[in-house]
Amino acid sequence: MHSDPTVYDDEDLDAAVAAVRHYVETPPEMALILGSGLGRLAEAARDTTVVPAPEIPGYPESTVEGHHGQLVFGTLEDTRVVFVQGRVHLYEGYPVQQIAMPVRLVHALGAERMLVTNSAGGINRTFSPGTLMFITGHLNMAFASPSVGAGTGPARQRAGDDAGRGAFYDPAWTHRAEQVALDLGLDARRGTYAWTLGPSYETKAEVRALAHLGADAVGMSTVPEVIQAHQLGMTVLGLSTITNPAAGLAAGALDHDDVLEVSERVRGDLMELVRGIVRVAEG
Repeated sequence: MHSDPTVYDDEDLDAAVAAVRHYVETPPEMALILGSGLGRLAEAARDTTVVPAPEIPGYPESTVEGHHGQLVFGTLEDTRVVFVQGRVHLYEGYPVQQIAMPVRLVHALGAERMLVTNSAGGINRTFSPGTLMFITGHLNMAFASPSVGAGTGPARQRAGDDAGRGAFYDPAWTHRAEQVALDLGLDARRGTYAWTLGPSYETKAEVRALAHLGADAVGMSTVPEVIQAHQLGMTVLGLSTITNPAAGLAAGALDHDDVLEVSERVRGDLMELVRGIVRVAEG
């Protein structure tokens, strides 16, 4: 059982680490958590080893189309990486602490940096489908956190203390990543990501409210993983692919197939961008 009082206790964490190390012993330096339709980014890595989620004790299994639960270890841009494919969401019925279990696992395996990607609806009207957004802040509109149950008193306060532990999204890494996007000629912006519970898309009224709160994009993932990584002291970079306008900002109904289609369309650009982001992770 994990002994750090600021981290949610995982009865199976030691067993999960042992199970993964049965497949691969070399520790990863960086974790990459992949969102809807982005799982094929792992194809860019060399010398890969796949660890299926069912082989890992306590690992949450995704039930969402486009998410395949497994860890993929390999080398990308001379960096040892682990791809987390098949994230789970709060709306799938898992406790928020279990949603963040893969983050605790990759950190226990050695990863100190984390790139987290997602597909999101655009609230900022200047963000068209296919826009890439570097996340510089988030709104926790699901009002849930893996820090709940992580300890009491000062330990719990530290878990959510942005000022005391640095920014959730590393400014220096984000700046270097923006330069990579500029060099590649990609339409990349900065913005605030709003996390909502789901699984239904937001209503028009909710989108208007989120816009007033300063959100540029909205989705159903990422924030619990980032909170957990921040709590563990990991360096984080967040990247959203804007796959559709949020509800009420365009004609027609929102459809998950549209999310996957746009993700597929920008996959080549994302692969090049991710390579560059990994390359410039160290300042």
